[in-house]
Amino acid sequence: MTNTKKIAGTTENWESRILGADEKYAKPSTDKSAKKALNDSLGMQMISIRFQKSLLEELKMIADINGIGYQPLIKQVLQRFVDAEKKDLLRKKAADARGEDLSTRNGNDEPPQSAAG
Repeated sequence: MTNTKKIAGTTENWESRILGADEKYAKPSTDKSAKKALNDSLGMQMISIRFQKSLLEELKMIADINGIGYQPLIKQVLQRFVDAEKKDLLRKKAADARGEDLSTRNGNDEPPQSAAG
């Protein structure tokens, strides 16, 4: 018979990973309400999306090079797009409010240089 010492369930032991880090004691939850509660608390929504096989393989390759999974990479790519698109839309709306024509700008949010200067 082995004599195992019980580790105290303190916050410090959890945060230092003395408790909760050994995979042999972990198993995925099958409790659907727990999964929903976790997703709700993180503000996450599971979706299903279809990609061309070649696009998915390229995303996996890029993710592997960066040392992350392809799903976190896709989330990063989509977040970057959304942030940039919102910035662009707000910039255009502000320019409209000022009566400016953004098509005459040089692409870096600066007015075009005059020929003289």
